[in-house]
Amino acid sequence: MKRSLVILLSAVSISTMTAGSVAPVWAEAAQTEAAKAEDTAEAELEDGVYGVEFDTDSGMFHVNEACNGRAVLTVKDGKMTVHITLVSKNIVNLFLGTAEDAQKDGAELIQPTTDTVTYSDGMSEEVYGFNVPVEKLDEEFDLAILGKKGKWYDHKVSVKDAKEQTEEEKKAVVIGEDDSETADAEAKEAEDSKN
Repeated sequence: MKRSLVILLSAVSISTMTAGSVAPVWAEAAQTEAAKAEDTAEAELEDGVYGVEFDTDSGMFHVNEACNGRAVLTVKDGKMTVHITLVSKNIVNLFLGTAEDAQKDGAELIQPTTDTVTYSDGMSEEVYGFNVPVEKLDEEFDLAILGKKGKWYDHKVSVKDAKEQTEEEKKAVVIGEDDSETADAEAKEAEDSKN
């Protein structure tokens, strides 16, 4: 009788320990699956235009205040491009990568567009914007900037929180055409002033 009781208690004890360790594993597996589903949903954004959060490591290089910290993400044929409308025309080129690589022969510089922003008080002004290719959402990447003074700066940026654009976001900016001739002249002027 004693022996049967010991075996029964041992079985109950093992069952309790096993159940306690399996539940967290199930919960973890469920969380992992939910995260994968969320990543897949983001990775498979349908072709279209979205509002996104544009995060940067710089107080000097950021989205125009009229945009409330958000940029415009265009998805076409599975490729993503974020349009960043800046606060002025002081940044004349961007480069997807580091400042060092931006200065190498053959580096493909990103040319600005001339955007028109409208602030909440109704005032408008022209500023530069840039179309930047994006590989993945929620992942930090290198983006170098060239200012009017001819110096390249390294920055880390990320794009996240893709949502349908609000009417306010649509009205805040009119994205202009590529302004490469003006930008090329300004970049050359910046380069000459450095020498």
